[in-house]
Amino acid sequence: MLKIAITGNIASGKTTVQDICLEQGYKVLDTDDVARTLLTVKNIPLYEAFKDYDVFENEEFSRQKVGQLVFTDENARKLIDKIMHPQIKDKIVEFFSIYKNEKIIFVGIPLLFEAHMDDLFDKIILVYTDDNLRLERLIKRNGYSKGHALARLNSQQSQDEKVKLADYVIYNNSTREELEKQVNALIKQLPSIQE
Repeated sequence: MLKIAITGNIASGKTTVQDICLEQGYKVLDTDDVARTLLTVKNIPLYEAFKDYDVFENEEFSRQKVGQLVFTDENARKLIDKIMHPQIKDKIVEFFSIYKNEKIIFVGIPLLFEAHMDDLFDKIILVYTDDNLRLERLIKRNGYSKGHALARLNSQQSQDEKVKLADYVIYNNSTREELEKQVNALIKQLPSIQE
């Protein structure tokens, strides 16, 4: 089994690449979905660690409040990462186990390098989009102010640093069709890598 990570900074189009892989019939785990689930279930370690923070609504985590907190409070972000990264890692390992008979499987993981999970994978695909285009997408998609969007962009390790760590880079500065062509061309190479 070839375990492939799909990573990319915020608003790079990582989810679209995952969708293209799904459309091709591959198994894909989206760790953003995993993280959302971990925030909506009674995650005792997380609840305990954040009980004194203003991140709850109706005794449950407010994703909006958590999002604001982790981008304005470095210590809170480190604390949430310390608790959630091992939980996400467990879900990835479980995914590998469930689909161990597949030839190739994909995991979308935006904080792959920041979370030091790159050693879980055989190959890493980075989805790279020019910073100004990511900024534009983030403002349009999420309705963020320019300042908040920039804070989100700047909270992650730079794309140029990640290029050096990835096995493949897909450039997403054009249309979905162009992106699809690149993804399909790359997928065709993958089985030959495994053999």
